[in-house]
Amino acid sequence: MGTPEQLEAGKAGAVKEFGTVSLSYGHSEILCLPIIGQIEGHIVLPSQNKTTKYEHVLPQLVAIEENPDTAGLLVLLNTVGGDVEAGLAIAELIRSMSKPTVSLVLGGGHSIGVPIAVAAKYSLITDTATMTVHPIRLAGTVLGVPQTYEYLEKMQDRVIRFVVNNSKISEEVFREIMFRTGELARDIGTILVGKEAVELGLIDGVGGLQEAVEKLKQMTDGTQDNETCGNAQPAPSAANHNDGQTHEPTPPDAPQETR
Repeated sequence: MGTPEQLEAGKAGAVKEFGTVSLSYGHSEILCLPIIGQIEGHIVLPSQNKTTKYEHVLPQLVAIEENPDTAGLLVLLNTVGGDVEAGLAIAELIRSMSKPTVSLVLGGGHSIGVPIAVAAKYSLITDTATMTVHPIRLAGTVLGVPQTYEYLEKMQDRVIRFVVNNSKISEEVFREIMFRTGELARDIGTILVGKEAVELGLIDGVGGLQEAVEKLKQMTDGTQDNETCGNAQPAPSAANHNDGQTHEPTPPDAPQETR
């Protein structure tokens, strides 16, 4: 275990290097994991970019799952999106965890941040936070051949399927807001603000840090079902939606956001 001084030094190092912190809760701990800036995948982004590196996040998620002293995971999102495959990898690990997980969208949970937000067993968004839903975009060299467009469509279907399977939004509504025109400059897609994401069934509820921590404590205490999302509002029909969600840019060999 180490001395108290060593434990404190380890916690300080985790905050400095990865932005993670453990919160004591009874005999266990709730771990806070931030997903911020741009999600970095196979291509290293410039040093001035604020990034979340998937090679840092994936091992942390495995350690959380295997640590008997960790009671649950709180994911804080303020991201513009990024690499599609890296984002999906993070989302899949969060979704497949057996421990209670709660996500909280702060500021923005755009593009590939959408699947990460809905991957938690319960998701929250603040009143002022936004989520942008848009089709996958390509960066870098693009070959003008049918196979390129087939690959792009398959990748887009992967994201749509994940979001639909892990939220209460229907595929028809999600596709409608993803391909809507006129709401984003030089692009197609939709921006959802706070409650709008909840009304569409994409996010489970509107709330902040207090609500997120309380929900996580309920789940760890066994007073809330771990396996179900708590959205009390049904997803409305496409005709009632004027807002939208996001997706990621991605080049065929290394899907990457082009925001």
